Amino acid sequence: MMKRLLPTKKYMRLLVLVLFCLALLVGATACGLQDDVEVQATNADTVSQTGPVTAPQTPVVEDVTQPQKQTATDAASESQAQQTSPTKDSSQTKTITSTQTSTPEKIFQSQPKSDLTCTFSVECKTILDNMDDFDPDKLSVLPEDGVILAPTTVTFAEGKTVFDVLIREMQANKIQMEFVSTPIYNSNYIEGIHNIYEFDCGPLSGWMYTVNGSFPTYGSSLYELKDGDVIQWVYSCELGKDVGGNNITGDEK
Repeated sequence: MMKRLLPTKKYMRLLVLVLFCLALLVGATACGLQDDVEVQATNADTVSQTGPVTAPQTPVVEDVTQPQKQTATDAASESQAQQTSPTKDSSQTKTITSTQTSTPEKIFQSQPKSDLTCTFSVECKTILDNMDDFDPDKLSVLPEDGVILAPTTVTFAEGKTVFDVLIREMQANKIQMEFVSTPIYNSNYIEGIHNIYEFDCGPLSGWMYTVNGSFPTYGSSLYELKDGDVIQWVYSCELGKDVGGNNITGDEK
């Protein structure tokens, strides 16, 4: 009985071995299929992330000639704009200048009146009464009647001063004149007229001026004239006393 059972156990062992081998084969096949599935899944994910694979396209060669022409045109336009810009500025400047010069009526209206008149004269008659004190070297320049410039009607513009008329008339009549200017005080001190200077006829001698017979107490550069004024430059040998210098006024006429 035992001998019969032995072959049965042997067959059982072989059967188990065969089954084990089949199990290994089936497992290996299953692993291979699982790897394939994972690879396909990975490829599917990659495709979904990067998008569909498209066939390579033939590169398109663009014509750069037209853009170059446009660039050149743009450059020309910019150059023209730059050249035009100064022209505009210049025209604006011209316009401003033109505006200033295109309203002569307003400018003319704002100008002071120039048809005002006054009587003007220069004399040194007092020297004739003080010849003993007069510098003998100056006898050649002393007029016989003491009149250097006879009373003359002259014109002046509004705002002009006694000094303005004096220097203009001396130049117009070619009469020598010398003065000292002090700009900080707007003052011009008359030293000499017709080569007759201060101190030429004594220590108190010199030039003075009157307006309408009065001696202003301020310089001729500060006295603004009015229409009809009578201006007289006189040479005094006694600090004004010999020419009516006692009639001194500080009021502006």
